[in-house]
Amino acid sequence: MNIPEWIKPAAWGAAAGAVAIIVVSTSAGWLVTSGSAMEQAETQADQAVITALTPICVAQFTSVDESRRGQHIAALEEESSWNQGDYIEENGWATMPGSEEPNGELAEACAEQLLDASEG
Repeated sequence: MNIPEWIKPAAWGAAAGAVAIIVVSTSAGWLVTSGSAMEQAETQADQAVITALTPICVAQFTSVDESRRGQHIAALEEESSWNQGDYIEENGWATMPGSEEPNGELAEACAEQLLDASEG
């Protein structure tokens, strides 16, 4: 079988183009591996859970005696931003009903929402 001479450069060009498309689409984020997709899905699910539980944390804070709420807000404002979540955890507001341990991400989101509400 006699293959035309122009096929070789075309085949090499097609192969190089296919490799280039894979490299560009992967590095640009257009194409992801199943592992990356799973990580992204888990991150989004965790964020959704934190968003859903934050109002419960705030409600647990507001169940505190009204005269002490101002003291807690003032103490929370005095804490560095790194320690505000710890303050929420220590007071038990980030421990969800049925859980034994507080959730650190929830505590940070709760502190942020409480401070935003106290400013407004």
